Amino acid sequence: MLMLAVFHLFFLLVTQASPLDQVLKYIDDHQDDYVKHLKEWVSIQSESGDPLKRDKVIEMVHIAGKAIESLGGSVELTDLGTEELPDGKMIPLPPVVLGELGTDPNKTTVCIYGHIDVQPARIEDGWATDPYVLTERNGKLYGRGASDDKGPVLAWLHAIEAVQALKQELPVNLKFIFEAMEESGSKGLEKILSEKNATYFSNVDYIVISDSGWLSSNPALTYGTRGLCYFLVEVQCAKQDLHSGLYGGVVHEAMTDLIALLDSLVNSTGHILIPDIDEDVVPLTNEEHLLYKTIEFNPEGFKDNIGATRLRHETKEDLLLHRWRFPSLSIHGIEGAFSGPGAKTVIPAKVIGKFSIRLVPDMDPNKVNRQVATYLSQVFAERRSPNKLRITLNNGSKAWVADVTDKQYVAGRRAISRVFGVEAELIRGGGTIPIVRMFQQTMQKSVMMLPIGGAGDAIHSQDESISRDNYINGTKLLAAYLAEISQL
Repeated sequence: MLMLAVFHLFFLLVTQASPLDQVLKYIDDHQDDYVKHLKEWVSIQSESGDPLKRDKVIEMVHIAGKAIESLGGSVELTDLGTEELPDGKMIPLPPVVLGELGTDPNKTTVCIYGHIDVQPARIEDGWATDPYVLTERNGKLYGRGASDDKGPVLAWLHAIEAVQALKQELPVNLKFIFEAMEESGSKGLEKILSEKNATYFSNVDYIVISDSGWLSSNPALTYGTRGLCYFLVEVQCAKQDLHSGLYGGVVHEAMTDLIALLDSLVNSTGHILIPDIDEDVVPLTNEEHLLYKTIEFNPEGFKDNIGATRLRHETKEDLLLHRWRFPSLSIHGIEGAFSGPGAKTVIPAKVIGKFSIRLVPDMDPNKVNRQVATYLSQVFAERRSPNKLRITLNNGSKAWVADVTDKQYVAGRRAISRVFGVEAELIRGGGTIPIVRMFQQTMQKSVMMLPIGGAGDAIHSQDESISRDNYINGTKLLAAYLAEISQL
């Protein structure tokens, strides 16, 4: 009798489980299938920056489109035209995948963005295993694209499939936009967004992106990213390289000028020396500052992880503010200078210095460009050098920040609480993800970054990975988000 009573109790618990509970259990039960699916996607070397692998990138586009169709969605592969290579050869740009699943006018419509191209990866670069063979080791799934961004894209598709497998009705209408040129500047994507804004995207209520990661072991929502201005500073002193024994001491060397210009940009504390560069930075409020106090972040662990001997700031709050909330300037390299092993007594005829400024709200790239050009021209003039100076803004994009009280962030926080049993950390990103602002600016809709990747996933680096826990629980999180956003 006791066994029968226990059985009946178990039966009641199972049959009374909520639809979302059933979906979460289904995801747990099928996690090996999801890992196998990720292995298939990782095996495709969809490196958008390598013209010789363009066929693999296009193959990945078709696979992603078929995955949406397998869920019952309609798919349009939108042509982006061609791309001209440095040698003048024209090659096709991979199409953008536009998918749609559900058209109920009484439901919320969520647009999911992801990218299916990857950064280059070779085992000789220092990978422990073949980057295009998904390898599970110590709870982590190693492979190029596992975290950025094939794993998260698949997590969305698996979350939807789990709902359908249980014969449940999807709580929202879905639209998909998957691109395959994100790692190469999202060429052609902004044009597609503008052209389709009044038609395909007209009924979208929310846009959600999972192309980012957590800061710590705690799940997070990303509500801001910094913008970027990337500059080239070119100095030319002669028509060809010169021998230092014959010409050293008699010409104004381009390298000397360039070093002086680069040294004038930032001081040893990291303060940017360009006048008024931060005059448009939105003041930090007390309410915003409090957000940084609750974030889990270990300065000592961070320092040790990157191998630095000392950081510029000591407290957690100051470090995070300078990573996310304040502008920064970094010098990246000098083109044209001798950099190989051994000695070479050459005076370069032309050198190009490369540096960037990470922008924060409300800095404008065009204004920053004028400020940089004016300042460097003045520094150069004070040197009384006869050399030629050219300053070029290679690319510029504004920072992005969202309203964390928006309904979508409420849904994201509830979903994280539901799946992980903890409160979400609200974080910013120090890097630049132009697509986020592109969506917000073009479509004028709420955009949220809902990451499932971990803090140590090594995206863009050797041994990129995503933990099995993040991959599977992340799939649950995305399913829970769809349920939560449908109720707001």
